[in-house]
Amino acid sequence: MPRQARLDAAGTVHHVIARGIERCTIFRDNDDRRRFTDRLGELSHATGTALYAWALLPNHFHLLLRSGPQGLSCFMRRLMTGYAITFNRKYRRSGHLFQNRFTSIVCDEEPYFLELVRYIHLNPLRAHVVERLEGLDFYRWSSHRVLVGRAANSWQDCDYVLSWFGRTKKAATMAYRKFLAAGLAEGKRTDLDGGGLMRSLGGPAERGKDRVFADERVLGTGEFVRELLGGADERRRHCLSILKRMETMKRMIAERCKTEGIELVAVTAGSRAAPIPRLRMELASQLAKELGVSYAEIARHLGVSTSAITKMLSRRQKKSS
Repeated sequence: MPRQARLDAAGTVHHVIARGIERCTIFRDNDDRRRFTDRLGELSHATGTALYAWALLPNHFHLLLRSGPQGLSCFMRRLMTGYAITFNRKYRRSGHLFQNRFTSIVCDEEPYFLELVRYIHLNPLRAHVVERLEGLDFYRWSSHRVLVGRAANSWQDCDYVLSWFGRTKKAATMAYRKFLAAGLAEGKRTDLDGGGLMRSLGGPAERGKDRVFADERVLGTGEFVRELLGGADERRRHCLSILKRMETMKRMIAERCKTEGIELVAVTAGSRAAPIPRLRMELASQLAKELGVSYAEIARHLGVSTSAITKMLSRRQKKSS
């Protein structure tokens, strides 16, 4: 059966997995891992790719990212080809280093983003590269260490990930740690490794009177799959609109903070010092009305919870009525 075309458009969130050919070791020492992560960081900046989570294992790696304007394939080709060339030169080998093409699964953010962050970060533990949960803090080759403040990477978007967990960095880090520990009992999540329910269905399927849209390249609800598979042009427009909306939100928040003479980090980190709550409420109202952004997405950009956004907009509406 011929393989399906990759779903690749700017602004799409992907879970990417690449393995060594015949399960061979692709990272033999720390110098290899350093070369790979250096290349990962350089390319993320060069291509506008947002990296949310990653983990290196001896014979494969995982990435959770949002593709930049050039799409995923360009980014991955430059990452894997460049690394394979230096690897082969170093070890005087020839031929392919990676098994076939990489696997990429498009992800519906709201239900799956956090699950994938946890799944990727627990991989070194499940592969017995790290023996205990506490050991992940000292494992240099995953993004977990950066999220909890044990290391720094300018190319890793920690703020976006932590914004899903809490209003302040301290609270978010604590919530993230609890969430990570709770995942230990789940064992290997094969649903997250290969498309979840949508992969198990394998295509549009009949379920009673309802038609369930499914695709092995997608991790998401039937409605998400339906929208994503609406055609290449429609998919490209959909993904570009997401990317444009995120950039517009960031610009609007930054410009308003500059006008008000307020530090951007104070607004996005959940500060309650006056006049930040007022500014946050005005921004939330503006983003909801002008961009039609969900309360959850507004909350992540303004450093507060979704319920806080709901309450402040409800109060504002009552005052204006």
